[in-house]
Amino acid sequence: MANDAQRLHDDALSPLAPGPLVRIARGELAVDIAPAAGGRVAQITYDGVPWLVGHDSQNEAMIAWGSYPMLPWAGRIRHGQFHFLGQHHQLPLNLGGHAIHGVGFALPWQIEEQAAAHVSLSLQLPEDERWPFGGTAQQRIDIGENQLRMALMVTAGAQPMPATIGWHPWFRKPDRLDFEPSRIYPRDGEGIASLPLAPPPRGPWDDCFLNDKPVLLHRHGQSARLTSDCKHWVVYDETAHATCVEPQSGPPDAFNLAPTEYLSPGASISACFLMEWDKA
Repeated sequence: MANDAQRLHDDALSPLAPGPLVRIARGELAVDIAPAAGGRVAQITYDGVPWLVGHDSQNEAMIAWGSYPMLPWAGRIRHGQFHFLGQHHQLPLNLGGHAIHGVGFALPWQIEEQAAAHVSLSLQLPEDERWPFGGTAQQRIDIGENQLRMALMVTAGAQPMPATIGWHPWFRKPDRLDFEPSRIYPRDGEGIASLPLAPPPRGPWDDCFLNDKPVLLHRHGQSARLTSDCKHWVVYDETAHATCVEPQSGPPDAFNLAPTEYLSPGASISACFLMEWDKA
């Protein structure tokens, strides 16, 4: 049992190689996608400048590179435990004694459609100890002259289920981050988002915020403008080599903070994430 617990604890830190990459490009923007590595974007390059922390010997853990979809939950579920429709559920613990970032970032996705400027992928969610509800996930990645648009959707199967979705991009450390959230979910003693909401403190952060304004990152004479229909944004900028800016449909630990929200059989939750680049 101890060995099993340690294995689960280390899962999110296990190496995950990109595998074969699919490239879409237009103008000065190129995007490399790794379907086998959690359907993630492995790299974004604008006018020759790479924007994401890539996979290498220093960043090979599945949690630590590229930009991956988080589903069917985003962030941490406290101790992997929650109640849903009167039943207790225990998810595998994969980081720090909690269940983090869902299952999609660790599974291979299938390419459903591929063209020069877009890729569509799908994933059959497990129906086992990793995630007892099943369901499906789809994502579409579109590229324009200077913009990357990502759409994500999760659909319940034959049974109702909770769901939170989002993205986890590991941006190479920007020269400046412009971020003006309205409120924060304070972290408690376990580092988990909690209520009530509070005024945002000064950074550095590893926190979830309410935000409805564009987020700007500036580096190497370029700027990236991030917008989403998600109102919850997690920002992690405590590390020297990267800053994560993560739009998601709900807060971390949403299954416990908002336990009444769920999908009925066949219902879907969807979200969009837009990145736009410009030069100084």
